[in-house]
Amino acid sequence: MSNHSKSKTGPPIVGVSKNMERVRELIEHVAHTGLNTVVFGESGVGKEVVAQNLYQKSPRFGKPFIKINCAALPEGLLESELFGYERGAFTGAEQKKKGKFQLAHSGVLLLDEIGDMSLPLQAKLLHVLQSGGGFSPLGSEKEVQTDTWVIAATNHDLKKAIDEGKFREDLYYRLNIIKIHVSPLRERPEDIPLLIDFYTKEYAAMLNDRHIEKPSAQVIDRLCVYSWPGNVRELQNVLKRMLVLGDSNQIVDELLNGERTSSPTSEATNGPNQQVSLTQIIDLDGKNSPDNQSFSLKSAKKEAVEMVEREIISHVLAKTDWNRSKAAKILKISYKTLLYKISDLNIIPPEK
Repeated sequence: MSNHSKSKTGPPIVGVSKNMERVRELIEHVAHTGLNTVVFGESGVGKEVVAQNLYQKSPRFGKPFIKINCAALPEGLLESELFGYERGAFTGAEQKKKGKFQLAHSGVLLLDEIGDMSLPLQAKLLHVLQSGGGFSPLGSEKEVQTDTWVIAATNHDLKKAIDEGKFREDLYYRLNIIKIHVSPLRERPEDIPLLIDFYTKEYAAMLNDRHIEKPSAQVIDRLCVYSWPGNVRELQNVLKRMLVLGDSNQIVDELLNGERTSSPTSEATNGPNQQVSLTQIIDLDGKNSPDNQSFSLKSAKKEAVEMVEREIISHVLAKTDWNRSKAAKILKISYKTLLYKISDLNIIPPEK
């Protein structure tokens, strides 16, 4: 429900995608300002990691970092957790308790899933922000003044929530001075190998096992094709299973079988790195003769295109020592398209 950090640093922003580069730039520009910030993104993309990095690079680092999940608590309990209460404020309030705003004084308060906060609580939060950090705990007439940097995070489209009457427009503009968007993992597959490397090393340290190896290049390529609906959090869980169970290929099979990935190329391939010649595709004197009922120009064209693509992509990958980013630039296709083609054409990296 909350996290109080003083010296421990969180994970870095891992990735080489344009979105991650932009996120890092915004953190560098915003961290020293203390301006209210909203981090947008799907569940599991790492919004809290962004908030922690803002905190670590700010003058408030070393002061409290408090997190509270606005979706995890009912309205009454959330209000008392945020603002605290006096003894006797309600049944069960046997002693005075400070709220998260007070506990985060001079530090950072992360309001996770702000889009799930009720409208009455939104109004009280707006008052706190407008008054510069002043509020009255439950059961008290005395106002408490705090200096807290509010960072909010949400997986909701807040503008849509405003149109639906679920979120206050004035609170939106008060919170959303700085907007940081974290893209879902399926839109930045080039970050997946780096994340795998980072978390494999982290889990090896946690398990006190230096001999843990990251998944093979073939397994990583297959993981890059998966759409990751659970984003980085799902990737972390999959890696933990791989490290504990050791059967990487079976785990990847289960992932991909649960989601038949659509392909920009063909449905079938001719096996790993199998070379196919035009005479194999169209044998005018054999079973693939135009006189044979099974022959069709469409199927021959498809196989010829696959053959050419497989040979060209394999050649470029070999020349770049399987640097997929460089290969994608040379081929003038997107990184994700290259990964799809590697998987669909069953191009397997050489053993090292």
